[in-house]
Formats: sequence, C-alpha cells, structure tokens
Amino acid sequence: MTDQLTNRFFDFIESSPTALHTVNAARALLLHAGFAELSEREPWELEAGKGYFTTRSMGSILAFRCPKKDFRTFSIAAPHGDSPCFQVKGAPEMKAGDGKYTKLNTEVYGGMALNLWLDRPLSVAGRLAIRTEEGLRMQLVDLHRDLLVIPSLAIHMNREANNGSKVDPQRDTLPLLGGSEADLLALAAERVGVKKEDILSHDLYLYNRARGTVLGAQEEFIAAPKLDDLECAFAAVTAFLQSENPENCTICVVFDNEETGSATRHGAGSTLLADAIARICQWAGKDEQQRQAAILNGMLLSADNAHAVHPNYPDKADPTSRCYLNGGVVIKHSARYATDSATAAM
Repeated sequence: MTDQLTNRFFDFIESSPTALHTVNAARALLLHAGFAELSEREPWELEAGKGYFTTRSMGSILAFRCPKKDFRTFSIAAPHGDSPCFQVKGAPEMKAGDGKYTKLNTEVYGGMALNLWLDRPLSVAGRLAIRTEEGLRMQLVDLHRDLLVIPSLAIHMNREANNGSKVDPQRDTLPLLGGSEADLLALAAERVGVKKEDILSHDLYLYNRARGTVLGAQEEFIAAPKLDDLECAFAAVTAFLQSENPENCTICVVFDNEETGSATRHGAGSTLLADAIARICQWAGKDEQQRQAAILNGMLLSADNAHAVHPNYPDKADPTSRCYLNGGVVIKHSARYATDSATAAM
C-alpha cells in the first residue's frame, strides 16, 4: 500500500503540470503553513522567526525564515521546478490529413527522450496573458483532461520501427488535437471563462497525464512523470517547512528554466536569490562585509536527480562510484556542481 508521504508526492506532481503550476503548488503549501507572501515590487517589513516567500514571473518561488537579526549564515536548498516537455508555439494549430485533422505545432523544451511521449494521453497547461478592462492579467490554465496524443506510425507502415528509427521533432512528435474544427485557444479560453480574442499571448506546454505509481515485488520503487526535478522540489519544500534552525537563515528556492540553461530573469542565473539575500541582510542591519561573510559561511545545496545503475545497461555507470535505486542520497562530484571534499563531507 502506498504510504501517505508518497501519495502526497504524487498529488504534488499532479498539481504541477508545468513549472508555473509547481510554483502555485509550493505557494499553497507555504500559505497553509502560515507563511506570508511578499512582493518584490514593494518594500519588505520582516519579523524574526516568521516565514515569508516571494515569486518572480510566476515561474520561481523563494521562501525563507530568519530566527533572529543576528543570524550567523544562510542554509539554502535550491531544486528546480521545470521538466523537459513540448512547448506550444505561438500559432498553435496546423491542419493535417487533407484538412480532416488538427495538430499542434510544438517545439522541444529541454533535453528529453522523444519516443517516451508517443501513444499516450497528454494534455496542455501553462499561463495566458489576458486583456481585461483593468489591464493585462496573467492566469494559470490547465485543460486537465485526456486531450492529445502523439500517434506513432504503425509497424505495418514502418517495418524498421524496431531497428532504431530516428524520431524527427518537426514531424514525428506533433500531437493530434482533434478534427478539422479543433481550436486550442478556444478550449483554453472556455476553461478560464474569457473570450478567445482576449488572449493576447500564452506559455503553454504539453504534459503527461499519468499519475505516479508504486511498483516492484515489494513495492520498493516508484515511477512518475517529472521526477526530474519535482522529486527534489517536493522534498526540499517539505523539509524546509519541517525544519528549525536557531542560528541560520534558511532559504528554499525553486527555480524555473534549469532545463534550458537557467539564463532567464527568474532562473538560477538571475538576481532572484541575491536580491532576496540583500533585502534580508538589510533588515538584519548587516553591512556589506557582514553580508558577504554570511554568504561565504553558508551552504547552498543544489538539489537535482542523479542516474542510478541501469539494470539493462550497467556498463553505462562509473566502474566504482555506482549509485543504486533506494541506495540513499547521491552527491555529484564535479566542478560544474561546485562540489569539493569540504562540501561533500558536510
């Protein structure tokens, strides 16, 4: 039987079809725990011991709690909330099959195995930029039903299907939306209760509809979409909410756009974390040298998934440093991950 924590994790995945929804799911957990939301566009008035969070561009979320003004340093966990998927292009619909079908024009977001998306129920979620009488409104949308399929070519028409056929993202992975009258933005507009013509722009993504499941002879494994990196996002937020640190300011930040390089205004390469730290230190009365010392004495854990030894391809793993499913936490040693003997030992 699936334990309560695993079911909560599967619920978190289902409520996070996109990175935008991941932020919303984390926000709900923080509000339920009594955290107060702050806007980056306004001054911050903080209290010692109270929990706060802020979001940027609806794609990244940062939560923190400072036990006192003379806190020693920062303890930070930083997973990411996005996963490889297909993004819907600006003009979504394409006619196909002599005009009898409508498919969506998509592009690959992040690095992924394309064939894993074939022949399974998919849906669309993301956000809409909506024109209102008061101005522009950004709104999340999730069509939340079995809506699309990327149909593979039957083996009768492709006898080489079992011989490593190449998947072409410009042809082989365009999803079928419906018949000749299918209209994605009309469906999205209906879902959120607006007129289609009031949708000025959108960030929409395909997602796998499958719910996570427990498997294995002794129910020792799980399988679910978006384990990279919702597994770490859920673990980090859950641990952050349960943790107490009387000396350090604790921060949990879930970044967007890691799968495409983090170089966005709300990704890990942005100023989001540095800006929050600067505001916290200003509230705490720390000067520039004290701010730098608080950062340098601290620790940031970049939390992401690692590859275990594959049961069918054990030769793909390192000959001595081998990771196994359920074998515990993996520490990645690489200059890219800023891991050295000191940080690994800690």
